[in-house]
Amino acid sequence: MAQSQTPRFDVVVIGNVGVDTCVYLYGNDIDFSVEANFSQNLDYVGQAGGFASRGYAQLGKRTAFIGHVGDDFCGRFVREEFARDGIDMTGLFVDPAGTCRSINFMYRDGRRKNFYDGKGHMTLRPDESICRDILARARLAHFNIPNWARYLLPIAKDLGVTLACDLQDVVSVDDDYRQDFIRYADILFCSAVNHPPHVLIEALFRRGGAQLIIVGMGAQGCALGSRDGGVRYFSPVPMDAPVVDTNGAGDALAVGFLSSYVLDGYTPEQAIWRGQIAARHTCTLRASSSHLITPAQLQQHYERLR
Repeated sequence: MAQSQTPRFDVVVIGNVGVDTCVYLYGNDIDFSVEANFSQNLDYVGQAGGFASRGYAQLGKRTAFIGHVGDDFCGRFVREEFARDGIDMTGLFVDPAGTCRSINFMYRDGRRKNFYDGKGHMTLRPDESICRDILARARLAHFNIPNWARYLLPIAKDLGVTLACDLQDVVSVDDDYRQDFIRYADILFCSAVNHPPHVLIEALFRRGGAQLIIVGMGAQGCALGSRDGGVRYFSPVPMDAPVVDTNGAGDALAVGFLSSYVLDGYTPEQAIWRGQIAARHTCTLRASSSHLITPAQLQQHYERLR
């Protein structure tokens, strides 16, 4: 195929995808004194790779995905949903251990307790030749942190692709598992659930080469750290619809920010607001990654903030 005919991607998402089951409690908590609790249990395409890739596709970005599913009914469901979204699956490989299945116990106020299933991600090794070809045709590489993804970090860096990593909830900045991702990233995302944002940001700048660090603070908004501008705090965005489900909110924050800043040319400050809008919208969706924010919805909410 001639170079001029080679498809180009706005973004490649590298991460785990699977089918998540949300268990919605009718009461305020689980009653462990009885054998059975009544709940509503709903399945959907989830995990960080699922939310991120579908988020970009919903925003109209040319999206490719690198990851694994099993040769099973859940894997077929993921492939069907990705095909409907127009996500390129050249890099969607097979995990012999099967498709990831995670369980989220959902409280009535939108909080969750997650039981994460990574299947074979600790021992998998993707085809680096295929992955290099995909990454070479992208503007942005959005990494999540399955173990196998670390082998693709030097490839993306060598190709000069803008490299963003979502570290999720950092328990310790000295965690050996995350050091490769911290070292290679141009832009980092993480959660403030375990540390004050300024502590995380300062520690991560010391350990890696990132130029921007975005820390999600949930209902308190988020923080933006830059090497030349210190740490700035942003309040949460107002939205009338209630918070019913926080699954995927952090992924939406990253997607909203990166699509705005890297792909659409907004400033970091503008991109923070747009990322928060995408995250807040996601919190209004119950057990679904099929109705993430659209460009029109994002722009409408953004115009209201200006």
